Amino acid sequence: MSRRADCRPVRKPRGECPGAFACGHSPFVREETAMHDHRRLGRELELFDTDPLIGAGLPYWLPDGAVLRHTLEEYIRTAERLAGYRHVYSPVLGKRELYEVSGHWSHYSDDMFPPMDLGGEQVVLRPSLCPHHAVIYRSRAHSYRELPLRMAELGGMYRSELSGVLGGLTRVRAIQLNDAHVFCTLDQVAGEARAALDMIRRAYGALGIRPARFRLSLPGPGGKYVAAPEMWRRSTALLTEVLDASGLPYEAAEGEAAFYGPKVDVQVADAAGRESTLSTVQVDFYQPERFGLHYIGADGAKHRPVMVHRSIIGSVERAVAHLVEQHGGAFPAWLSPVQMVILPVSDAELPDAEVLAGRCAALGLRAEVSGRERGSLGARIREARLVPYQAVIGAAEAADGRVALRLRDGRRLDPLPVAEVLARIGALVSAHSTGLWDEAAPPV
Repeated sequence: MSRRADCRPVRKPRGECPGAFACGHSPFVREETAMHDHRRLGRELELFDTDPLIGAGLPYWLPDGAVLRHTLEEYIRTAERLAGYRHVYSPVLGKRELYEVSGHWSHYSDDMFPPMDLGGEQVVLRPSLCPHHAVIYRSRAHSYRELPLRMAELGGMYRSELSGVLGGLTRVRAIQLNDAHVFCTLDQVAGEARAALDMIRRAYGALGIRPARFRLSLPGPGGKYVAAPEMWRRSTALLTEVLDASGLPYEAAEGEAAFYGPKVDVQVADAAGRESTLSTVQVDFYQPERFGLHYIGADGAKHRPVMVHRSIIGSVERAVAHLVEQHGGAFPAWLSPVQMVILPVSDAELPDAEVLAGRCAALGLRAEVSGRERGSLGARIREARLVPYQAVIGAAEAADGRVALRLRDGRRLDPLPVAEVLARIGALVSAHSTGLWDEAAPPV
């Protein structure tokens, strides 16, 4: 058992700071903010860490963190497959020329790592996946019957962040991005953007995340944006239409757009009220033109597709940072690195505990046995306080093939047959529910 159980979620005292840290000066707010700092929690929960020898902004993932990350990535991949996306892989390097074509080199090079000379060519670590996906799209001819073509990748990209802005997982130099690009007709753009917002809503529900606000990010003064007024007008009008039709409250913010187009940013806030962008939906007329993308329409002529950029959870690093701070280590059961701790009361029940752990593994549930070598039953229960389920097996339970289940929220259930416990937990985990127990579920 790791040290993850040493950090108890903090509860806000009744009557203090009802405005979600709106006071900004309460000692308790500072204490809770510190308690939920993902950098401290990440180390205490043994999820991730950093080392100067590896480098600033380059965290490594420990086993429990790797489980959390893998589970989150698999959730996203599955959701994308069900939504009609097809997954690709693309290299993390590209020729400088690729990013000159995409516009990144002229508008974004300050955030890119310097080129490397390789065999007479200059290659760079990519700052974005969209140029690669544009090249994959144009690798063969497409008909209007194939559109919308939805292409997704959980891929690495790199940003040359300054040392002073690096922090934990929220600002890193090596990023694993949940990215996707939909190549579609103009008439399909609004529907694809709405579908992306629906995917974000469902993902936030499963993750227990509440957005702080929705932002329509528009260009502002300065030269970092491509000079194409009509393109900006059309793409802004499309996103405004989608937001208005969705009924979502949103705010327009100048100066926050991507260099090639406006975007809908889903903002989340940490315990201190600091906002960051987690998810995004963007409309792009620029890169399809730059890369010469086309499809053959019903009239037999070539037409230019529109690219809808969309990211459900943004970077895996930032998503995990927010989840750690949001839940204080008490993750939804489906996401928790350990979903069940099995607690034999004495050594006599240890064989039954190990059998139960094996049954959990066969069903895809993550379980650990915590035996008497870890202390008294009470000490082991306290150690596992962040684990969603604690299955206690005493002599009576072992004799009857039952377990006495304790839930993380403090509820204690009467001893239940092992098969029923596993079926109920398995159903909640498979549904990506944030609940721990469904009282209305029929017994198995």
